[in-house]
Amino acid sequence: MKALVKKEAGYGHLEVMDVEEPHMGPDQVKIEVKYAGVCGTDLHTFEGRYKVKAPVTLGHEFSGEVVAVGDNVTHIQVGDRVTSETTFYICGTCEYCKSGHYNLCGSRKGLGTQQNGGFAKYVIARKESVHQLPPNVDYLSAALTEPLACAHHAVSKAAVKRGEVVVVLGPGPIGLLTAQIAKSCGATVIITGLDKDSIRLDKALELGIDHVVNIQTENVKELVNSLTEGYGADVVLECTGAVPAVAMGLDLLTKKGRYVQVGIFGTPEIPVDFEKIIQKEIKVIGCRSQNPFDWGPSLQLMNDHRVNTEALVTHQLDLSEWEQAFKLMKNGEAIKVVLTPLQ
Repeated sequence: MKALVKKEAGYGHLEVMDVEEPHMGPDQVKIEVKYAGVCGTDLHTFEGRYKVKAPVTLGHEFSGEVVAVGDNVTHIQVGDRVTSETTFYICGTCEYCKSGHYNLCGSRKGLGTQQNGGFAKYVIARKESVHQLPPNVDYLSAALTEPLACAHHAVSKAAVKRGEVVVVLGPGPIGLLTAQIAKSCGATVIITGLDKDSIRLDKALELGIDHVVNIQTENVKELVNSLTEGYGADVVLECTGAVPAVAMGLDLLTKKGRYVQVGIFGTPEIPVDFEKIIQKEIKVIGCRSQNPFDWGPSLQLMNDHRVNTEALVTHQLDLSEWEQAFKLMKNGEAIKVVLTPLQ
């Protein structure tokens, strides 16, 4: 079968090539991929800025139909419409695994990074990671369940409440999903972006986000103060990974506000205004990926039409057009690109 493979470390070394059709173990599920989303992590992997265990088939956001199940699989059947968590292997013995927070397991291996992923006709998933799609969730929408689960993880960490004012910094796919979930919690949501984000800011308006702000032409702090009698936002979710956004987010928060870092920075060491954190008693929260508790609620949000993931898909291409897909994502022409497998 054809697969998009990162052949070795470093810049490039990404190629559609013939690989052996994967074999399934007794505790695994074989899925025929319908759609697979292109993530910023895939771009970083191409550029050599994100480490994977090469050679490996990329792709960790996907949906598909079950074509075979292992002997020990009972809750999934051939023909089921499914998606899968990225987790392929965990140790199962550390305190994080035992509590279900295996996104923090030190031995965890993920699809599309350490194990062959969904940029192929077939992918193998561990049985515990596979989730059936609810009736109102189609394959295209379901291909974005993984980023939606990441957004759900962030909003859960923030413990967003009805009536709160929430600022989402960054209108990328994660930011747009995060904003929709926060709004579904009953919050008043502001999402920010730059001139280059015009397509994404327009999409935020289309999705019904309460306030959409281009910070290069509008004053977001004035808006926040007008909505909060000058107190500041209750929650800031930073979804850009841009260093200047940290200072902005801390400044926009009320005293005792919650700041959640969702975006990943290009370098681990960045300047942070701890004076604001101390004097305002801000709660700063890290947020890594997603865990199993985020998948059921994410699928339900789509099923109930409270979050629209399909609206974020601006381009559908086949696997042979991966270079165009990556270019569209990198230059901001696309919000989300999904790839379909080659037969």
